[in-house]
Amino acid sequence: MPSRVNRRDIIRGLGAAGIAGIAGCTGGDGDGDDETTTEDTGADGTTEGNGDTQETTEETGGGMDRTLSQGVLLPTTGDLADLGEPIKNAAELPRFVLEGETDFDLDFNVQDTQTDPNAAQSAAQELRNGGYPAVTGAASSAVSIAVYENVFIPSGIVGCSPASTSPDITDMNDNGLVYRTAPTDALQGRVLADVAVNRLEASTAATMYVNNSYGQLLSDSFVTAFQDRDGQVPNQVSFQKGQSSYTSRISQALNDDPEVIVVIGYPESGIQLFSDFYSDFDTDVPILITDGLRSASLPADVGNPLDNITGTAPLAAGPGRDYFEEQYRSEYGLDEDEDPGVFTAQAFDATAVCLLANARAGENDGAAIAEEMQAVANPEGEEVTPSNLAEGLQMAAEGTEINYNGASSAVAFDENGDLTAATYEYFGFQEGGGIETIATIEFSA
Repeated sequence: MPSRVNRRDIIRGLGAAGIAGIAGCTGGDGDGDDETTTEDTGADGTTEGNGDTQETTEETGGGMDRTLSQGVLLPTTGDLADLGEPIKNAAELPRFVLEGETDFDLDFNVQDTQTDPNAAQSAAQELRNGGYPAVTGAASSAVSIAVYENVFIPSGIVGCSPASTSPDITDMNDNGLVYRTAPTDALQGRVLADVAVNRLEASTAATMYVNNSYGQLLSDSFVTAFQDRDGQVPNQVSFQKGQSSYTSRISQALNDDPEVIVVIGYPESGIQLFSDFYSDFDTDVPILITDGLRSASLPADVGNPLDNITGTAPLAAGPGRDYFEEQYRSEYGLDEDEDPGVFTAQAFDATAVCLLANARAGENDGAAIAEEMQAVANPEGEEVTPSNLAEGLQMAAEGTEINYNGASSAVAFDENGDLTAATYEYFGFQEGGGIETIATIEFSA
């Protein structure tokens, strides 16, 4: 598909009514506030009756006497439940951080994707029918693609995923409605290849990947990058989720004695896969895993210390990371040394950016919010971080230029809604449980 030149220009050209009119289901607070706000707002989106405000906010509608509606669509059951619950918690955290700190009312609706495209579409329709114009989600790339194509894009709803990394999302014909606070796997494939060659000194590799968009495209990305470094990949083995045995698939991957195996999947399947590996095969071949298997409980669940397993995952390295982690631990009862988990900082940022864009747009309308996503996240402007999010909402509503720098990263979007740069973690499993960061790796798009 051809790439888009400028998302905001496309959205502006279509207009809010043009996108929302496809399904006629976006907008609305669910409590009547949106109708009042519309009556008090001029045609250009500025508040009438105040010349100063109109002069400084040509494209935005101010006012904090309204409700910001936000959906959350993430897995709390299914193959990604182990990772999805903390991600869902982080996506809700801005609501709790903002309690008593802002004049905006906050209306959240949380739905479970069940890590299943069909169930996720039903949940997405609940959000659409409830009038939620922007949604943090989904997590699995296959689930996100199904939801975006069949519900969000036709309905004019903004989708901002904290965890979907498939390169297929980059070139979706999305009318400028799809964004991500997690980096594309086009970057992570290069990171994996760099680790395999420079840290594990491997010249041959095999991949085992869950048979969906996330698994196949990340495997392809790694293979391309590894071959660019003169590596060879004789075997690429797909597997289905939720199988009772993966012994035959592992045997295929081990053919030709690769010097490293890259495993791409999710915890529920990973537990069975690695249990089969350690019980049925006498080898200590290094294994590289990816973000989908970054679970602190994996060694205990498998019943093995996983000494030969390391992995890569996007790392939370934004200026608001410490504040986010402090608030997360306080809200959800984690010990001081407990890690909130992979993609949790990205989930906080996804919700925060959507709320800021909503405040700047001045209405619960997907097209209007989408038009402001880059405006509130990309330089230049007054810095907003997780710790002054309430102040950021006020500035956004007043039309002040802001630049959100988040818990996970600087959160700057390119013309496709992807991040322009990301930090990755090279991690391993600690003896007795837990995850340790071995190194950090900076990569730019």
